[in-house]
Amino acid sequence: MVAARFLRFLSLGALRVAGCAAAVLLGAVPCVALQSTDLAVYPAYPVKPIRIIVASSAGVADDFFARALGEQLETFYQRRVIIENRAGAGGLIGNTLVSKANADGYTLGMVGVTRIITELLRDQPPYRALADIVGVAHVASITNVLAVTPAVPVRTAGEFVRYARGRVGELNYASLGIGSASHLAGEVFTRTLGIDAMHIPFRNLSDSFVEMVLGRVHYAVFTLPAVLAPVREGRLRALAVMTPQRSPALPAVPAIAEAGLPEAQFDRWSGIVAPRGTPRRIVEQLHGDIVRGLRKAALRELFVRQGAESTPESTPDGFMRLMQEEYLRYRALIRDGGIRPE
Repeated sequence: MVAARFLRFLSLGALRVAGCAAAVLLGAVPCVALQSTDLAVYPAYPVKPIRIIVASSAGVADDFFARALGEQLETFYQRRVIIENRAGAGGLIGNTLVSKANADGYTLGMVGVTRIITELLRDQPPYRALADIVGVAHVASITNVLAVTPAVPVRTAGEFVRYARGRVGELNYASLGIGSASHLAGEVFTRTLGIDAMHIPFRNLSDSFVEMVLGRVHYAVFTLPAVLAPVREGRLRALAVMTPQRSPALPAVPAIAEAGLPEAQFDRWSGIVAPRGTPRRIVEQLHGDIVRGLRKAALRELFVRQGAESTPESTPDGFMRLMQEEYLRYRALIRDGGIRPE
């Protein structure tokens, strides 16, 4: 496949040279269509392994999406796609690496809302959430789930609302750290209910589950992939998905709007980005091949089983607009909630 692309490139170059010669003979403006810079802008791609940086640990949603797409790209390109987990500092380490990488198409980032949140929570961040990157593809939308400890005697979101409003100041909710997406999701839900609940941040998802199972933490809004196993095992109770419709992964769990709380909706997104300055041709090629993978029935079904919906209808510019809108949304949430880093 790489050889075929290279031959097409050579054929295109020959045509452009012929066109230039004709233009010169006709006395047109001197032709500069095939300069040395064209060889840098239009080489065969890829000719070496591609690296996808994930600013979180293995096993979370972004890592899952990166590995699923990496397998597709390896098949298409016959080149290795290396998934590099660079967790730490709330995503600061991995996101900074993406921003500072060479803009040659060989380093990409699988990013989510933490790229935006981590920058917003720092007075002098080492990277710019949006100015340092270009969108390649919106890969997935991820369902969030309102989950409670089985120690709370409720079975529906409506029952939980009544239970919580009668216990102002008595309840708490878990997150994966101050300013994390789960923190903001929990904040949105708590504000919507109009209750006074304490935020309990955890470093690890497993630790938060232990405390919820024991009944010492009352509720949380986590991604569906994170809570799917403990919910199915009965260790946690799912009361609602925080999306407009029910999820095929948990069809018996109502959407939050069914409880009369549509304003508490809070979904997540993940997508591929490249460092700013990456040639547009490479961005478009990557986008087309990622979309080709996302349209495969097997991959769509795999995402659905994980509580996510693939988004093959996205465009690079559309993904940038989504991130810009989300930036404004999270900035307002952080400012209005007085959220500061630990």
